[in-house]
Amino acid sequence: MRAKKRLGQNFLKNKRILEEIIRVGEVSKKDVILEAGPGHGELTELLARRAKKVIAVEKDRDLIPLLQEKFSKNKNVEICKGDILEFNSNKLPDKNYKLIANIPYYITSRFLRLFLSQTKFRPKLAVLMVQKEVAERILVKDGKESLLSLSVKAYGKPEIIRSVNKKFFSPPPKVDSAIIKISEISDKFFRENRISEKKFFEILRKAFQQKRKMLRHSLKLPKSDFGMSDFGMRRPEELSLEDWAEISLYFIGD
Repeated sequence: MRAKKRLGQNFLKNKRILEEIIRVGEVSKKDVILEAGPGHGELTELLARRAKKVIAVEKDRDLIPLLQEKFSKNKNVEICKGDILEFNSNKLPDKNYKLIANIPYYITSRFLRLFLSQTKFRPKLAVLMVQKEVAERILVKDGKESLLSLSVKAYGKPEIIRSVNKKFFSPPPKVDSAIIKISEISDKFFRENRISEKKFFEILRKAFQQKRKMLRHSLKLPKSDFGMSDFGMRRPEELSLEDWAEISLYFIGD
């Protein structure tokens, strides 16, 4: 079945890389796996052999009959038709699940925001195939942070596992991809720093909407306050997650 460009479909065919995704996800018979975009079911098949339960959510209605037939004898595989961005968490038999996905590039930011920030959806671990450039943006060090990188780091520990050449996909996308792993997913950063998630992201969004400006202009940070004056002379991309915790506490204190 041909891939549909409008759905951002690029099917990963290399079995060695598929096996690596399973290994990185530390998939065992104790695990409930939510798979986004199973495509033709190559990864689903490997997951079914190792996991307790696999819930595969596919948006392409033309692929549903193929997947249902392929896994008709697998009692631990459930094929769900629908948009992963509208997935009903009540379908998860265990909220302590793992998320594995080869996601279309165009939904990456929304996908991450949904599954990291919304408590009812939050997995304990995620292994994702994303655009290589996006993976590098997420893992960037201080000096080139973005709203995306800070958002992911606020909820978990991201790492790039490996790059994946575009030739391993059918049809091949225009750019290379990368496997990223996000572990230790929780709201621990907000709880330990006693910061409201809502307030934190309001401040971040306000700053990054004017990312070329120093924070004394975009956030109106004071010149006189010793702690904040240093931050005020810097741009949002130059600050670490810990810096933003301090800035957030300043505003919350007000």
